[in-house]
Amino acid sequence: MKSVASELQYRVIRLVEANPEISQRTAAKQLGISLGRVNYCVRALIHRGWIKVINFKNSQNKAAYRYLLTPRGIREKSNLTVHFLRIKTFEYERLKEEIEEMKKEAGKQGSRNNTRQQRE
Repeated sequence: MKSVASELQYRVIRLVEANPEISQRTAAKQLGISLGRVNYCVRALIHRGWIKVINFKNSQNKAAYRYLLTPRGIREKSNLTVHFLRIKTFEYERLKEEIEEMKKEAGKQGSRNNTRQQRE
């Protein structure tokens, strides 16, 4: 479960870095998760000191927030990037191997079906 939480935090950090004025609602839609889950994650990141929040007024006279990565957040994002790059590379290599095995199996099945059809 810790890895899932870390991956979500990493994805939120990336969104915040790319768009500091992103709303939690928009982040939830882009990440495909609930607004409550994004809120929980943002609060955890603030608590850890990885991001900070600045209030400002947007053009519609509503209070809005800007999320900024702290120096510690930048370091942690870098560490998480390396961590998830290793994991995703390993998963990619395993998937390539599995695809090759499936192609071999499909080729064998195709040969058997062709031989059976020729006999009939």
